[in-house]
Amino acid sequence: MIRIKGPVIVRELAEMLAMRPNAVIAELMGMNILASITQKVDVEVARKVALKHGFSLEHEKRTLEHRPAPPKKPAHELDGQDREEDMVPRAPVVTFLGHVDHGKTSLLDRIRKASVVDDEFGGITQHIGAYSVNVHGRHITFLDTPGHAAFTAMRARGANLTDIAVIVVASDDGIMPQTREAIQHAQAANVTIMIAINKMDLPAANVERVKRQLQTDSLTPEDWGGTIICCPVSATTGAGIDHLLEMILLQAELLELKANPRKRAKGYVIEAKLEQGMGPTANLLVTDGTLKVGDVILCGQYCGKVRALINDHGAKVKSAEPSTPVKCLGLPGVPEAGAEFRIYENERLARTLANELFEKQKQQHLSAPKKISLENLFSQIEGEKKIDLRLVLKADMQGSIEAIQHALKDIKSDKISLNILLAATGNITENDVMLASASKAVVIGFCIGKETGVDSLARREGVDVRLHNIIYELLDEVRDAMTGLLAPILKENIVGTAEILEVFPIGKTGRIAGCRVTHGAITPRNKVRVRRGTEVLYEGSLNSLKRFQESVSEVRESQECGIRLDRYTGFDKGDILEFYMVEEVRQTL
Repeated sequence: MIRIKGPVIVRELAEMLAMRPNAVIAELMGMNILASITQKVDVEVARKVALKHGFSLEHEKRTLEHRPAPPKKPAHELDGQDREEDMVPRAPVVTFLGHVDHGKTSLLDRIRKASVVDDEFGGITQHIGAYSVNVHGRHITFLDTPGHAAFTAMRARGANLTDIAVIVVASDDGIMPQTREAIQHAQAANVTIMIAINKMDLPAANVERVKRQLQTDSLTPEDWGGTIICCPVSATTGAGIDHLLEMILLQAELLELKANPRKRAKGYVIEAKLEQGMGPTANLLVTDGTLKVGDVILCGQYCGKVRALINDHGAKVKSAEPSTPVKCLGLPGVPEAGAEFRIYENERLARTLANELFEKQKQQHLSAPKKISLENLFSQIEGEKKIDLRLVLKADMQGSIEAIQHALKDIKSDKISLNILLAATGNITENDVMLASASKAVVIGFCIGKETGVDSLARREGVDVRLHNIIYELLDEVRDAMTGLLAPILKENIVGTAEILEVFPIGKTGRIAGCRVTHGAITPRNKVRVRRGTEVLYEGSLNSLKRFQESVSEVRESQECGIRLDRYTGFDKGDILEFYMVEEVRQTL
């Protein structure tokens, strides 16, 4: 329903219908009406165009009667504070991860189709990167991503959207390298893990073998005394799907997921693109508050007004509550996937922030990214309480992985910990680089290569990628890197001493100490300390070292010399000069 108070300008009509102005002009030309973008069309013409596109149009006649002002919003609705009474349960956000061909897409399709049949709209499901399923009156939101690549890429940009990760394992294949990789990605993101054991309709299905493999990977199934829920399912027959959805809701209850729908919305971009006839569109997931048509939205560096909201079933809606996926129209540009969006009451403030973000991104693009490398990891983790070297490890065979992991465990240290975020076989992929970027890790490969695009992405994300073919070189580099993260110990070595025999004044304020070297040898590069008994009078550097009026590079034991100290003249006859060098000693693990 749209309302107008009289003849409407073509541009405004296009905005109300979420259409491009030239599309509205084309519609009018089909009705033998020639109008430019700034011309007005009467109410009846506007009504015909609106009806053609599924809108009803109401003509509001102007009246002079007094209308009461709308009630003022409570303060907590404006300032975004969360009161306990406003917090309500929200739908869990779920992502399916797992090995290729193990049935992630088939399971999602099965759940989606079942949802569409029961849905009141009954329309075509829109591919907006997420969709909502109604299970006995409660909702679950599924993120329809291409797998853990997108999952990790979003996390690298600061958007951790998922509450529950469902790892899909084929009952006939069991746990494969990509399955382990998916588990490690979910663990790195610190989300709740569930297991869906798919393809139970096949004769080779073996649930117990999958559970044994999970036990080996320290994921103990619930019926074996652990905490990991395992649900046998079949995407082909639909068996176990209802049980899987019920278990997801049970996990959501344990997580006590809540949000405040009464405040202004915020959330993240799932996908964004430029669509013909719509302009820039952003598929959003609302994480808190309620998003409404007409809201001023700041999304990444773009600021605009929400012109229209389309849900995952293709229906236009007026608002979207927490954990709801929705397509948004009204942004002036296409934001990045994973970008955060917020709603502001003050449009001027939102535009100012958008300009600031644009300038900040521009400066970031101009300056090279700070590389996450073995050489500078120490400076990046200086503020952390515990020093931690994080690795993404890829090798040619599972046997190599196990051998390297076993050898790395033998590197013992009570000062620094070694954290292997991912250990998998195969070439280094862009996904590995994004995981390293998200976790400030270093990628190390053994007897493998790099896939196309890895080098350019690593440069762009600032990730250090190291390749090795000899295992002891790999271990030495990791050991050196761990040692390099520890600040060196400063050790002082006494190289010589000298006694002041006489003091010679020069000029008005200068003084030279006439000395005899009593032990060792001294050079102008040495640090010097002036002692009088047990008291230290000065610590600093030499200004000059001379013998017979000539500057020298060294004076040895029993030789006499003249010494001038840097900005100190308080020495006297009988004082002892102690010469030393400071050496940086690397700490051991």
